[in-house]
Amino acid sequence: MEQHLTVGRVAELAGVSVRTLHHYDEIGLVRPSARTAAGYRAYSAGDVERLRQVLAYRRLGFGLREVADVVDDPSADAAAHLRRLRGLLLEHRDRADAMAAAIDRELEARAKGTAVTPEEQLEMFGARLYDAIGGAYPATRRTDSRIAAQVWDALGDARTVLNVGAGTGSYEPPGRDVTAVEPSAVMRALRPEGSAPCVAAAAESLPFEDQSFDAAMAFSTVPHWQDPVAGLREMQRVARRVVVFTYDPSEFAWRRRFWLTRDYLPEAGGLADATWLPRLADAIGGRAEPVLIPWDCADGFLEAYWRRPEAYLEEHVRRACSVWTRVGPEAEQRAVRSLRDDLASGRWAERNRDLVGLGSAELGLRLLVA
Repeated sequence: MEQHLTVGRVAELAGVSVRTLHHYDEIGLVRPSARTAAGYRAYSAGDVERLRQVLAYRRLGFGLREVADVVDDPSADAAAHLRRLRGLLLEHRDRADAMAAAIDRELEARAKGTAVTPEEQLEMFGARLYDAIGGAYPATRRTDSRIAAQVWDALGDARTVLNVGAGTGSYEPPGRDVTAVEPSAVMRALRPEGSAPCVAAAAESLPFEDQSFDAAMAFSTVPHWQDPVAGLREMQRVARRVVVFTYDPSEFAWRRRFWLTRDYLPEAGGLADATWLPRLADAIGGRAEPVLIPWDCADGFLEAYWRRPEAYLEEHVRRACSVWTRVGPEAEQRAVRSLRDDLASGRWAERNRDLVGLGSAELGLRLLVA
């Protein structure tokens, strides 16, 4: 017979309270599959394995809702979770090492009487944006087949494809020879087993020879590069064709067309100026094609929930969108409160009644092709 551990023994081994285990049971996060003769909770090997995953993600700073979404991910088995956790732990170790080195430099400077600038003091916290939001990606950021069809069509007959800022591998075309580039260890760790080989590098300095690929693609990543124009020119250097999914932040195309940025989160409009798309297009001689967003878009980028406004009230949905991190917690919480109030009062529905029944919307998303 399979051995089961009592709730008290599991709590002792895991270093958590029995109350915590009871709470996990009540919310459906980790439910023991058996009971002792006396009626107490008893944990099987499978229950313990799930608890181990939950506790590991919790100790890495994941919220309970995020943990539930990650451990319930149908594409990840136990080995995949271990690989993810290992990558996350290595990233935490690397970040701690970098912070310790920055502190050592500052201590040395202070000992010599050298002034330390505010910029230098903040260097130790300069983690890449995706390292802060990457954990939520498996739950909400998935390939939408309709958008993917447009991206893959733009790649033409390319057989070798470089995916720059590849993240977890969404939109990497099947049946082609794909190489991924991703600077964040967190995001690399979240790539599912069987994904394209991934190189740790930045867009601005691609470690490939000129014209090494038939095409290079980038999806929802360019705004996070240190030098977007330099990154696009690097893509053009190493590939004969460039395909980039981005957005047009001009007043008409995005700031006023999309109700979230118009009515609740105007700070998002300040993250890029109106010349953003023309500058990118001019840099590589590209043309911009509109990308319509289906009402039930499977990929949880910012605009995906334009006809499902309640989704923006969900913490795990927001955590997978970099805009919320970039505008800051004060703007985020104000926007969430206002949206919640307007949904409850019917004000949102009144303002946006023209969206009801639309199958797709033009919200300023663009495919830049060169």
